[in-house]
Amino acid sequence: MAGYPGITSSYLIRSERPCVVEVGTAGSAPVLRDALHSLGVDAADLATVAVTHIHLDHAGGTGEIARMFPRAEIVVHERGARHLADPSRLMRSARMVWGERLDTLFGEMTPTEAARIRAVDTGDEVDLGAGRRLTAHYSPGHAKHHVGLVDSLSGDLYVGDAVGVYNPLTGDVRPATPPPDFDLDAGLGSLRLFSDIRPRRLLFSHFGAVDEVAPTLERAVEELRVWVETVRESRDTGGDLDHAVALVRERVLDRYRPLPEGVAGESQQVLDILSGVEGNVAGITHWLDRVEADRREAEKTG
Repeated sequence: MAGYPGITSSYLIRSERPCVVEVGTAGSAPVLRDALHSLGVDAADLATVAVTHIHLDHAGGTGEIARMFPRAEIVVHERGARHLADPSRLMRSARMVWGERLDTLFGEMTPTEAARIRAVDTGDEVDLGAGRRLTAHYSPGHAKHHVGLVDSLSGDLYVGDAVGVYNPLTGDVRPATPPPDFDLDAGLGSLRLFSDIRPRRLLFSHFGAVDEVAPTLERAVEELRVWVETVRESRDTGGDLDHAVALVRERVLDRYRPLPEGVAGESQQVLDILSGVEGNVAGITHWLDRVEADRREAEKTG
């Protein structure tokens, strides 16, 4: 992503009907195409492209990959399908958030032919051939259009951003709580769902595969609660957004291990842009605003 490795994972399921999970950004599409070709997956071979949700670091390259692999069916949660077919609204919103950085970080999402898009929800399956299947599980909290995907043969669970951002260099997992969709209760519910599924591995979109499933999910719950409670404390004492950001930096970031010596930090810097303190705090604050508004409305009607 943006020329740096180790930020967004794409996964190839080498089944009878080959499937790619996550495509990354529009700018990363040629990298993914070349990697697939190097693994023997030519333009006519790919059967399915699945994205866990439509954020541009996961699905921004869908239109380009669909063009490069013209026989592939495109799988996405039903709430995201229309945005793949017509990404104009999504791109306008993204440009308002990212400004000039959008072109460097993500590129431009191009439309995907609507007839090739398959909208899924919990329990829907993707045929991987020879009885193997990928089952969708609706998992909001990070986004309203998010699904986890379970491979029936391997037991792998593609978690998208529902578990947060995993750093393979340190073993830490941090929450991903962007506005406007972040919802604590939904997020905790998705983590409970993933625990109940009892997968063999967690396959993070940021970044890589994790074998220690239960401890990682427990840590994700703990981190989510710590971030939310820290922002809530700032809010309850009259702090503004800047104060909440400062409080998180003071009390939360020292929970995480530093990068090993000799490791360049450029990729981590890009990850911090995608899911750093400012974005996470803004998402939590937005959710707290909604909770407060709902409480006041209930008091009026009660």
